[in-house]
Amino acid sequence: MELLSVYGAEAEELRKRGGSGGEYGATTGRPRRMGWFDVPAARYGCRVQGATGIALTNLDVLGYLDEIPICVEYEIDGERTDEFPVTGRLESAKPVLASLPGWRCDISGARTMADLPREARSYVEFVEKALDVPVQYVSVGPERGQTILCG
Repeated sequence: MELLSVYGAEAEELRKRGGSGGEYGATTGRPRRMGWFDVPAARYGCRVQGATGIALTNLDVLGYLDEIPICVEYEIDGERTDEFPVTGRLESAKPVLASLPGWRCDISGARTMADLPREARSYVEFVEKALDVPVQYVSVGPERGQTILCG
């Protein structure tokens, strides 16, 4: 189940901005599902994999947004939790979204964290703090040279 799927015009805008050719299957050409960053799911994934660092990709794709939605909790049966639910409760989980300020500019030319607008750096810092795992790489475009080494 894709809890944070984005649909319609909003999804199409994100999809067309993603990667060098958009977010479409390389073989099938099918549009990929789009969604906002999901903190509880990512934190759970990091925990079960024993992750010691993450790569935050497609940061450049978000540069057109005034505000960037991010899932910070789920509501399940009227109660909020910041933990990823067990499979049996996943069906009834509803994402609780917060918004972070957007940066409203093209960041594809950034090569260091200092090159990023304050709002983009704040987004990366928010993700890092929420996951309790350091962000080691940030991509600002599809090319190899558009990956920022953090720290």
